[in-house]
Amino acid sequence: MLNTVRKLLCLTLLSVLAAASGLAPTAAQAVRRPNIVFILTDDLEAGNLHLFPNIWNQLVLAGTGFERFFVSNSWCCPSRSSILRSQYVHSHGVLTNTGPEGGFEKFFTSGLERSTIGTWMQDAGYRTGLMGKYLNHYPGGIAPPDHVPPGWDEWDVPVRNLYNEYDYALNENGTVRAYGSLPQDYLGDVLSEKAQAFVSQPGDQPFFLYLAPIAPHNPANCAPRHAEAFPYATAPRTPSFNQEDVSAEPLWMRMRPRFGALATQRIDERYRRRLRAMLGVDDMVGALVETLRAAGKLDDTYIFFGSDNGFHLGQHRLQHGKTTPFDEAIRVPLVVRGPGVRPGGVVEEMGANVDLAPTFADLAGARLPSFVEGRSLVPLLQGRTPPSWRQNVLLEFNRPFNLDSARQTPVPAYRGMRTARYTFVRYATGEYQLYDLVTDPYQLHNLAAGVPPSVISAFDRQLDALATCSGESCRVADSVQPPSITGTVPSPASSLGPVSLGVPGPSSGVVPAPVSATSEGLPGAALMP
Repeated sequence: MLNTVRKLLCLTLLSVLAAASGLAPTAAQAVRRPNIVFILTDDLEAGNLHLFPNIWNQLVLAGTGFERFFVSNSWCCPSRSSILRSQYVHSHGVLTNTGPEGGFEKFFTSGLERSTIGTWMQDAGYRTGLMGKYLNHYPGGIAPPDHVPPGWDEWDVPVRNLYNEYDYALNENGTVRAYGSLPQDYLGDVLSEKAQAFVSQPGDQPFFLYLAPIAPHNPANCAPRHAEAFPYATAPRTPSFNQEDVSAEPLWMRMRPRFGALATQRIDERYRRRLRAMLGVDDMVGALVETLRAAGKLDDTYIFFGSDNGFHLGQHRLQHGKTTPFDEAIRVPLVVRGPGVRPGGVVEEMGANVDLAPTFADLAGARLPSFVEGRSLVPLLQGRTPPSWRQNVLLEFNRPFNLDSARQTPVPAYRGMRTARYTFVRYATGEYQLYDLVTDPYQLHNLAAGVPPSVISAFDRQLDALATCSGESCRVADSVQPPSITGTVPSPASSLGPVSLGVPGPSSGVVPAPVSATSEGLPGAALMP
C-alpha cells in the first residue's frame, strides 16, 4: 500500500514539473517511471568492450559511453561503498577492503546500510534487487549469514566462496543455499537467470536492479562453454607495459624490477582468463536485453554498465593489481542505454563513481540525503553540460591494517586529483607525481620535480579542499578549474600524440561495425585496443 502511494505521489510531481517547464520531454521525463538496471563488473579495465558482442552491440552502439569516467578509490570495497552512498572515502570511512577500518565490517558497524541507493529507490516506490557481489567479506561473522540489508526487496548475494563461482553459498532473500560444481552452478549464469526473472515480473511497478557479477576478478573462472575462447590473445603492449624508465618516479615504483619472459607469459594468460570470464557477463547482458524486449519493457529501461575499478596488466611494472593512481586502475568503462539516450554517443566531460547514485535517483524522482557528494549525470545523457560541472575527481588510497591485504599492493597511502588534462598525486611519503596527459597520455614522465614549487602548491591547495570536503561542498570543490603547468616546464618528447585508452572508434568520431562472436578467436595482435 505504501509503495503504491509513493508511486502516485512521484507520478503527480513529475507531471507537474513537466507541465511547468514547458520543455519537450527529456531523458528523465520521456518515461515518467523508468526501470533502471545497473550492471557492475569487478576489476574491469577500460578498453576491451569491443571484444564482447552483446555488450558492444546492445549497449555501446545502442547507448552513450563516458570517455572520462573514474573511481575515486581503485579498490573494491571503498569504491562500492562510494557507489552505494555517493560519498568519497574520507566521508563514508570504509578505507580498505578489510576490517576493522574497511570491508563489510566497517560499512555495517558504521550503520551505513540504513541509507543507500537501495533505500532511496525503495522509498521512491521502486521494487529493488541486489544480485551478486555486495561488499568485501560480507557477512564475515559480523552479521548472520542470512542478513539482508534495508532497501532491497530481492537479495541474492554470495556469503562464501564467491570468487571461484563454484561451490559457493548464496543468501537468497534470507535463506542460505549451497551450490555445487556442475556447469549449471556457475555463479554468473545463476545470477543471469535470477536477473531475468526479476525484470520480467508482471505489473507496472518500476524496478531498480543492481546486478554485480564477479568477473573478471581473479581467479577469473569462466563457464565451461567459454574455456577455449581467445586462444591467441595477449595483453595490450602499451608504451607503459613493463615501463623502462622509472628514475623520476616514487620509491615504490623504483623498487619494482622489470619483468622477464615468464612473467609476461603469466600476464598474457591472466588476460585470456579475464576475457573468457567476461564472456559470461556478455551472455548475461544479451539474455537480459532479450528478456526485457520480450516483456515489452526494454524501451522503458535504462541500462548502466560499469566497473568498480580498473586493473593493471603489466603497465608501470605491475604484473597485475590495482590501488594505483594511474589511469589503468582509476579509469573505468561506463555505458548507458535507455529512453532519450543517443545511440553511439560519447560524453567527454568528467564523471565519477560517486555520480552514479544521484543519477539513478534523478531518473527515478527519488529524494537524496544531504550527505550525497556526487552529481547527476542525466544532463550529460541529454547532451548538455550544466554550468560549474565537475573539473576533477578526488583520488584516495589508504594502506590496510590487515597484513594479508597489505601484501596485495606495494602502493603507499596517497591523495590525488585527476583532471581532464592532469594527474596529480601526493603520497604519505612526501613524494609527488604530476602527469600532463595531453603530451604524455600513458603517464610515463613524472613532471613533479621539474615544475616551479608554486605549481605544486597550487595543486596542493586544491587537493586539500577536495580531501576535506563534505556533502554539498564537494560539488563546489570539484568544479574549480585546476592549475595549469603550461609554459612552466618543457613537454616531454612524444611522437605518439594523444591516445584514447577507451573503446576504439567513438573518441575519434568513427563508430566500429557491430561485433560478432567470431572475434573470440582473433589473434592477439588484433586485440590491441
